[in-house]
Amino acid sequence: MRGVLLFLMAALIPVAALGADAPFQPHYVSQRVTQASLREGPGYAYRILWVYRHKGYPFKENARFDIWRRVTTADGTVGWINGQLLSDARTVLVTGKGRVEIRKDENPSSRVVGLADPDAVLGLKSCGPEFCRVRAQRVDGWISRARIWGVDPGEILK
Repeated sequence: MRGVLLFLMAALIPVAALGADAPFQPHYVSQRVTQASLREGPGYAYRILWVYRHKGYPFKENARFDIWRRVTTADGTVGWINGQLLSDARTVLVTGKGRVEIRKDENPSSRVVGLADPDAVLGLKSCGPEFCRVRAQRVDGWISRARIWGVDPGEILK
């Protein structure tokens, strides 16, 4: 009976008190290497869906299993990538048709400091309600949130 009582008492201890991590929160990551395979499942035995060949390409990480990360791409494709091929560095993907202007500051009438083509990968520095500060090569400026993927709606980054 005493063993059952100890078991019941242990079952009542909150998980947080045992040092367990907080629940997983989906977040954005980027490709750490120049080539990464997106697979159907969490393992090398699973079929390769796509091969991404752009260091810095953004993904949204939705789940983890061992060393594997389930990610979603900008076009909605879902698959698994080895976590060692991913980085926590934030990047964004330019979306839409035609080039988009990168401006000196958040003011839509400020000077244009660069142009970005669709599918360009830009480093993410910060985000306000309407514009995000990005960098690419020697360009550092602000781009409309409406033209990028890699930031959640309402997400503000300082």
